[in-house]
Amino acid sequence: MDNEYTIVVPDGQILSCICGTNDNNLKLIEDHLGIPVFTRGNELSVETDDQALREEFRFIIDRIADEVEDGSKDGRDIVTSVLNIEKKADINATSVLVPGALKKIYPHTQHQADYIQAMRTNDLVFAIGAAGSGKTFIAVAEALNLLLSHKVSKLVITRPVVEAGESLGFLPGDLEDKINPYLRPLYDSMEAIIPRETVRRLVESEIIEIAPLAYMRGRTLNNCVIILDEAQNTTKEQMKMFLTRMGQNSKVFITGDITQIDLPKKVTSGLVHASNLLDGIEGIKIIRLNAEDVVRNPLVKRIVKAYENEKSEE
Repeated sequence: MDNEYTIVVPDGQILSCICGTNDNNLKLIEDHLGIPVFTRGNELSVETDDQALREEFRFIIDRIADEVEDGSKDGRDIVTSVLNIEKKADINATSVLVPGALKKIYPHTQHQADYIQAMRTNDLVFAIGAAGSGKTFIAVAEALNLLLSHKVSKLVITRPVVEAGESLGFLPGDLEDKINPYLRPLYDSMEAIIPRETVRRLVESEIIEIAPLAYMRGRTLNNCVIILDEAQNTTKEQMKMFLTRMGQNSKVFITGDITQIDLPKKVTSGLVHASNLLDGIEGIKIIRLNAEDVVRNPLVKRIVKAYENEKSEE
């Protein structure tokens, strides 16, 4: 048939996930698209001349395949998540394809999709959310996308050095050795997206700079994308200092979890203060992620929910 569009799915596990038990997942996809999906062996087909619908079908199947290849196992959850996000957002604005990346980065929830769109339409974005909600990883992915697409010339990633129960003075080594554990999660995020050798080369050439927040004072950062991670541990003064580093053709992504503030009790978090003070200003977007956005081990989501419920009962 001339109007048939077919996708070959060579992997049996992916095909099984797409179809589901008794083709229940396939029925969800059909309801979403509004047209039947036909299966023949390892082929999935739709009958339509609508190019947009064909692209949507391709996007959904590719997205599910990527989830399965990344280790996700619950087919029903994968399909439901993909369809819910795709329904509400432009498919071209719900993924991050970093040049030379190991994989394409997709949002797992609608809030994460909103987060990606916010970074593309605003110069300053705050992402406030629980551990494991993807706030830092997605910011790093979009920042690498901007850098390696040559839209900016430098990536600066910083975070405050605030001890959570262990003093820097008691850690072994020189200052670099003491600071490295605080910055290691940022390297981990980058190395999950692009090859480790690429990260090393970009860091050595100072195209990517990873440094403690104190190193930002007195600088103006032009033609950069700048990430401030663990921003809940900044003071009001540090946050103001950081925000005023922003120069021409720069974007700033600020991430933090206001439930994990390690500052002294009487010190106001710069993230809490700034997100309240700057909310509603044009060019600034505040994204709030919650337990539903946690994409680590499912147990982490239940732990975060338990703490959220405890806080709501206080």
